[in-house]
Amino acid sequence: MTSCPCGSGRDLGDCCGPIVAGAPAPTPEALMRSRYTAFVLGKLEHIDRTHAPEIRADFNRAEAERTVAEVEWLGLDIRQASEDGDSGSVEFGIRFRRDGQDLVQHEVSSFRRMDGQWLYEGGQVSPKAPPRQVVKIGRNDPCPCGSGKKHKKCCGA
Repeated sequence: MTSCPCGSGRDLGDCCGPIVAGAPAPTPEALMRSRYTAFVLGKLEHIDRTHAPEIRADFNRAEAERTVAEVEWLGLDIRQASEDGDSGSVEFGIRFRRDGQDLVQHEVSSFRRMDGQWLYEGGQVSPKAPPRQVVKIGRNDPCPCGSGKKHKKCCGA
């Protein structure tokens, strides 16, 4: 029995193994886990097979093979997974070592179900939260605490 590289704690044959071999993934998270496992195991045909048709031509097999050869995979951390009908997303972090450096890639990937199969549509690496909106209070504006005084004479003093 071999532990699955995806970090589920399950046996590879009961977790990602069948999906990497061609069985359909039941959820976007299961597909994400299997894609990580495929990179760890060097099974790049699974990566190519699970791309959505519109991005399949963008897959650079030579670059993926170079990544598999140069990277030591350290773990997958699923932070959030959601599914809404035939679309889904998975936020995750991948820990790996490359050129002696420990690195983390944070990504939010999107998936869609086509003909009963979940497919990878794309991802946003290092997603940023929307900027925080702050309302600037002028010196002569009323204080937001509700005292009725001007801000400069109340909380702004």
